[in-house]
Amino acid sequence: MESFLTMEVIDKAADAVRARTSLVPKVGLILGSGLNALADSVAEPESIRYEEIPNFPASTVEGHVGRLVLGTLEGVPAIVMQGRVHYYEGPSLAQITLPVRVMKQLGVSTLIVTNAAGGVHSDFQPGDVMLITDHLNLMGMTGHNPLMGPNLEALGPRFPDMSQPYDQNLAELARQVAAAEGILLREGVYVWLSGPSFESPADLRFLRGAGADAVGMSTVPEVIVARHGAMRVLGLSGISNKANLDGSSVTTHDEVLAAGRIIAPKMEKIIRGVLRKL
Repeated sequence: MESFLTMEVIDKAADAVRARTSLVPKVGLILGSGLNALADSVAEPESIRYEEIPNFPASTVEGHVGRLVLGTLEGVPAIVMQGRVHYYEGPSLAQITLPVRVMKQLGVSTLIVTNAAGGVHSDFQPGDVMLITDHLNLMGMTGHNPLMGPNLEALGPRFPDMSQPYDQNLAELARQVAAAEGILLREGVYVWLSGPSFESPADLRFLRGAGADAVGMSTVPEVIVARHGAMRVLGLSGISNKANLDGSSVTTHDEVLAAGRIIAPKMEKIIRGVLRKL
Protein backbone atom coordinates (compact mmCIF):
# COMPACT_ATOMS: atom_id res chain seq x y z
CA MET A 1 0.00 0.00 0.00
CA GLU A 2 1.32 3.44 -0.93
CA SER A 3 2.19 6.23 1.49
CA PHE A 4 -0.26 8.55 -0.26
CA LEU A 5 -3.83 7.41 -0.82
CA THR A 6 -6.00 7.99 -3.87
CA MET A 7 -9.75 8.46 -3.93
CA GLU A 8 -9.94 5.06 -5.62
CA VAL A 9 -8.37 3.38 -2.57
CA ILE A 10 -10.64 5.25 -0.16
CA ASP A 11 -13.80 4.57 -2.16
CA LYS A 12 -12.94 0.89 -2.55
CA ALA A 13 -12.72 0.52 1.23
CA ALA A 14 -15.94 2.50 1.75
CA ASP A 15 -17.76 0.38 -0.84
CA ALA A 16 -16.68 -2.80 0.96
CA VAL A 17 -18.30 -1.51 4.17
CA ARG A 18 -21.46 -0.42 2.35
CA ALA A 19 -21.78 -3.91 0.89
CA ARG A 20 -22.03 -5.34 4.41
CA THR A 21 -24.62 -2.98 5.91
CA SER A 22 -27.60 -0.81 5.08
CA LEU A 23 -26.76 1.59 7.92
CA VAL A 24 -25.79 5.16 7.04
CA PRO A 25 -23.71 6.30 10.04
CA LYS A 26 -23.80 9.90 11.21
CA VAL A 27 -21.33 9.56 14.09
CA GLY A 28 -17.97 7.80 14.11
CA LEU A 29 -16.21 6.64 17.28
CA ILE A 30 -12.59 5.57 17.67
CA LEU A 31 -11.90 3.58 20.83
CA GLY A 32 -8.43 3.60 22.38
CA SER A 33 -6.51 1.11 24.53
CA GLY A 34 -8.70 -0.65 27.06
CA LEU A 35 -11.85 1.14 25.90
CA ASN A 36 -13.40 -1.57 23.72
CA ALA A 37 -16.44 -2.11 25.96
CA LEU A 38 -18.48 0.72 24.45
CA ALA A 39 -18.69 -1.14 21.13
CA ASP A 40 -20.33 -4.06 22.94
CA SER A 41 -23.34 -1.89 23.77
CA VAL A 42 -24.11 -0.93 20.14
CA ALA A 43 -27.69 -1.90 19.29
CA GLU A 44 -28.28 -4.32 16.38
CA PRO A 45 -24.53 -4.53 15.71
CA GLU A 46 -22.92 -5.57 12.45
CA SER A 47 -19.20 -6.33 12.78
CA ILE A 48 -16.50 -6.24 10.13
CA ARG A 49 -12.91 -7.17 10.88
CA TYR A 50 -10.34 -4.72 9.56
CA GLU A 51 -8.71 -7.49 7.53
CA GLU A 52 -11.91 -7.86 5.52
CA ILE A 53 -11.79 -4.27 4.24
CA PRO A 54 -9.47 -3.53 1.26
CA ASN A 55 -6.34 -1.61 2.28
CA PHE A 56 -7.56 -1.16 5.87
CA PRO A 57 -4.67 -1.17 8.37
CA ALA A 58 -4.81 -4.04 10.89
CA SER A 59 -4.06 -3.40 14.56
CA THR A 60 -1.26 -5.39 16.22
CA VAL A 61 -1.51 -3.99 19.76
CA GLU A 62 -3.04 -5.77 22.74
CA GLY A 63 -6.26 -4.07 23.78
CA HIS A 64 -7.22 -3.14 20.21
CA VAL A 65 -9.71 -5.71 18.89
CA GLY A 66 -9.46 -4.57 15.29
CA ARG A 67 -13.00 -4.45 13.95
CA LEU A 68 -15.69 -2.03 12.86
CA VAL A 69 -19.02 -2.24 14.66
CA LEU A 70 -22.02 -0.60 12.98
CA GLY A 71 -25.36 -0.02 14.64
CA THR A 72 -27.05 2.56 16.82
CA LEU A 73 -26.07 4.21 20.08
CA GLU A 74 -28.81 6.20 21.82
CA GLY A 75 -30.74 5.96 18.56
CA VAL A 76 -27.95 7.57 16.54
CA PRO A 77 -26.56 5.59 13.55
CA ALA A 78 -22.90 5.04 14.40
CA ILE A 79 -19.76 3.33 13.20
CA VAL A 80 -17.33 2.33 15.95
CA MET A 81 -13.66 1.50 15.50
CA GLN A 82 -12.90 -1.10 18.15
CA GLY A 83 -9.20 -0.35 18.27
CA ARG A 84 -6.95 1.71 16.02
CA VAL A 85 -3.61 1.41 14.27
CA HIS A 86 -0.73 3.61 15.45
CA TYR A 87 2.09 5.21 13.50
CA TYR A 88 4.68 3.16 15.44
CA GLU A 89 3.18 -0.06 14.07
CA GLY A 90 4.65 0.69 10.66
CA PRO A 91 1.96 2.01 8.30
CA SER A 92 2.16 5.52 6.88
CA LEU A 93 0.07 8.30 8.39
CA ALA A 94 -2.14 8.19 5.30
CA GLN A 95 -2.78 4.50 5.94
CA ILE A 96 -3.59 4.83 9.64
CA THR A 97 -6.07 7.63 8.91
CA LEU A 98 -7.79 5.74 6.07
CA PRO A 99 -10.60 4.70 8.46
CA VAL A 100 -11.49 8.36 9.04
CA ARG A 101 -11.56 8.94 5.27
CA VAL A 102 -13.88 5.93 4.94
CA MET A 103 -16.16 7.27 7.67
CA LYS A 104 -16.38 10.56 5.79
CA GLN A 105 -17.37 8.76 2.60
CA LEU A 106 -19.99 6.74 4.47
CA GLY A 107 -21.71 9.90 5.71
CA VAL A 108 -20.16 10.55 9.13
CA SER A 109 -20.19 14.24 10.08
CA THR A 110 -19.24 13.96 13.76
CA LEU A 111 -16.19 12.09 15.06
CA ILE A 112 -15.63 11.13 18.69
CA VAL A 113 -12.04 10.10 19.40
CA THR A 114 -10.86 8.47 22.62
CA ASN A 115 -7.45 7.39 23.81
CA ALA A 116 -5.46 6.25 26.80
CA ALA A 117 -2.96 8.92 27.78
CA GLY A 118 -0.35 9.66 30.37
CA GLY A 119 -1.23 12.46 32.78
CA VAL A 120 1.31 15.28 32.52
CA HIS A 121 -0.69 17.83 34.54
CA SER A 122 0.22 17.51 38.20
CA ASP A 123 -3.43 17.28 39.32
CA PHE A 124 -4.40 14.44 36.99
CA GLN A 125 -4.77 10.96 38.44
CA PRO A 126 -5.07 7.51 36.79
CA GLY A 127 -8.75 6.87 36.10
CA ASP A 128 -9.55 10.51 35.27
CA VAL A 129 -11.19 11.52 31.99
CA MET A 130 -9.87 14.59 30.19
CA LEU A 131 -11.78 16.62 27.64
CA ILE A 132 -9.30 17.50 24.89
CA THR A 133 -9.57 21.24 24.30
CA ASP A 134 -6.58 21.47 21.94
CA HIS A 135 -3.58 19.45 20.89
CA LEU A 136 0.15 19.86 20.45
CA ASN A 137 1.20 18.25 17.18
CA LEU A 138 4.89 17.69 17.85
CA MET A 139 5.11 15.02 15.16
CA GLY A 140 3.56 17.37 12.63
CA MET A 141 6.07 20.04 13.53
CA THR A 142 8.84 17.63 12.59
CA GLY A 143 7.38 16.78 9.18
CA HIS A 144 4.95 13.94 9.92
CA ASN A 145 1.48 15.06 8.85
CA PRO A 146 -1.24 12.81 7.39
CA LEU A 147 -2.07 15.47 4.78
CA MET A 148 1.37 15.48 3.19
CA GLY A 149 1.44 14.52 -0.47
CA PRO A 150 -1.16 15.26 -3.16
CA ASN A 151 -4.25 16.93 -1.72
CA LEU A 152 -7.57 15.17 -2.21
CA GLU A 153 -9.68 18.16 -3.23
CA ALA A 154 -12.87 16.10 -3.12
CA LEU A 155 -12.38 15.73 0.63
CA GLY A 156 -10.98 19.06 1.73
CA PRO A 157 -8.71 22.06 1.06
CA ARG A 158 -4.95 22.02 0.64
CA PHE A 159 -4.45 24.15 3.77
CA PRO A 160 -7.19 23.32 6.31
CA ASP A 161 -7.73 25.63 9.26
CA MET A 162 -6.85 24.14 12.64
CA SER A 163 -7.80 27.04 14.91
CA GLN A 164 -10.57 24.91 16.45
CA PRO A 165 -9.68 21.25 15.98
CA TYR A 166 -12.14 20.23 18.71
CA ASP A 167 -15.72 21.43 18.36
CA GLN A 168 -16.67 23.86 21.11
CA ASN A 169 -20.36 22.97 21.07
CA LEU A 170 -19.61 19.26 21.46
CA ALA A 171 -17.19 20.08 24.27
CA GLU A 172 -19.90 22.02 26.09
CA LEU A 173 -22.29 19.08 25.75
CA ALA A 174 -19.64 16.82 27.27
CA ARG A 175 -19.24 19.22 30.20
CA GLN A 176 -22.99 19.25 30.79
CA VAL A 177 -23.26 15.47 30.71
CA ALA A 178 -20.28 14.96 33.01
CA ALA A 179 -21.74 17.42 35.53
CA ALA A 180 -25.15 15.72 35.42
CA GLU A 181 -23.55 12.28 35.91
CA GLY A 182 -21.27 13.44 38.72
CA ILE A 183 -18.13 12.67 36.72
CA LEU A 184 -15.02 14.76 37.29
CA LEU A 185 -14.09 15.93 33.79
CA ARG A 186 -10.58 17.27 33.47
CA GLU A 187 -9.74 19.54 30.54
CA GLY A 188 -6.49 20.13 28.75
CA VAL A 189 -4.07 19.90 25.86
CA TYR A 190 -3.13 16.50 24.44
CA VAL A 191 0.29 16.04 22.87
CA TRP A 192 1.00 13.40 20.24
CA LEU A 193 4.31 11.53 20.22
CA SER A 194 5.12 8.62 17.92
CA GLY A 195 5.90 5.94 20.53
CA PRO A 196 6.19 3.05 21.07
CA SER A 197 8.63 3.83 23.88
CA PHE A 198 7.14 5.69 26.80
CA GLU A 199 8.51 9.12 27.64
CA SER A 200 11.64 9.75 29.66
CA PRO A 201 11.46 12.06 32.69
CA ALA A 202 13.22 14.77 30.65
CA ASP A 203 10.67 14.32 27.84
CA LEU A 204 7.85 14.80 30.31
CA ARG A 205 9.38 17.88 31.92
CA PHE A 206 9.77 19.38 28.44
CA LEU A 207 6.16 18.58 27.54
CA ARG A 208 4.84 20.06 30.77
CA GLY A 209 6.80 23.23 30.08
CA ALA A 210 5.37 23.33 26.56
CA GLY A 211 1.81 23.32 27.90
CA ALA A 212 0.83 19.67 27.57
CA ASP A 213 -1.62 18.18 30.07
CA ALA A 214 -1.70 14.62 28.69
CA VAL A 215 0.50 12.65 26.29
CA GLY A 216 -0.26 9.76 23.97
CA MET A 217 0.60 7.97 20.74
CA SER A 218 -2.53 8.52 18.63
CA THR A 219 -5.56 10.73 17.92
CA VAL A 220 -3.96 13.87 16.43
CA PRO A 221 -3.53 12.45 12.89
CA GLU A 222 -7.16 11.29 12.96
CA VAL A 223 -8.35 14.70 14.10
CA ILE A 224 -6.36 16.49 11.38
CA VAL A 225 -7.89 14.28 8.68
CA ALA A 226 -11.37 14.70 10.18
CA ARG A 227 -11.05 18.47 10.19
CA HIS A 228 -9.71 18.38 6.63
CA GLY A 229 -13.03 16.74 5.77
CA ALA A 230 -15.07 19.32 7.77
CA MET A 231 -16.09 16.80 10.43
CA ARG A 232 -16.90 18.01 13.96
CA VAL A 233 -14.65 16.41 16.59
CA LEU A 234 -15.03 15.57 20.28
CA GLY A 235 -11.88 14.26 21.95
CA LEU A 236 -11.62 12.42 25.27
CA SER A 237 -8.48 11.08 26.96
CA GLY A 238 -8.55 8.44 29.67
CA ILE A 239 -5.68 9.17 32.05
CA SER A 240 -4.06 5.76 32.45
CA ASN A 241 -0.90 6.65 34.36
CA LYS A 242 0.76 9.60 36.02
CA ALA A 243 3.78 11.27 34.47
CA ASN A 244 7.06 9.87 35.75
CA LEU A 245 8.90 13.16 36.04
CA ASP A 246 11.68 11.94 38.32
CA GLY A 247 12.28 8.38 37.08
CA SER A 248 10.98 6.82 40.30
CA SER A 249 8.37 4.55 38.65
CA VAL A 250 7.96 2.30 35.62
CA THR A 251 5.15 2.71 33.05
CA THR A 252 3.72 -0.44 31.39
CA HIS A 253 1.03 -1.24 28.83
CA ASP A 254 -0.65 -3.51 31.40
CA GLU A 255 -1.11 -0.43 33.57
CA VAL A 256 -2.76 1.33 30.64
CA LEU A 257 -5.19 -1.54 30.05
CA ALA A 258 -6.04 -1.82 33.75
CA ALA A 259 -6.85 1.89 33.96
CA GLY A 260 -9.07 1.50 30.90
CA ARG A 261 -11.41 -0.72 32.88
CA ILE A 262 -12.00 2.15 35.32
CA ILE A 263 -12.19 4.82 32.63
CA ALA A 264 -14.48 3.04 30.14
CA PRO A 265 -17.74 3.33 32.17
CA LYS A 266 -17.16 7.07 32.65
CA MET A 267 -16.46 7.60 28.97
CA GLU A 268 -19.51 5.58 28.00
CA LYS A 269 -21.76 7.77 30.15
CA ILE A 270 -20.30 10.93 28.65
CA ILE A 271 -20.49 9.69 25.05
CA ARG A 272 -24.02 8.33 25.44
CA GLY A 273 -25.11 11.61 27.05
CA VAL A 274 -23.62 13.66 24.21
CA LEU A 275 -25.32 11.44 21.61
CA ARG A 276 -28.67 11.92 23.37
CA LYS A 277 -28.21 15.69 23.14
CA LEU A 278 -27.22 15.77 19.46
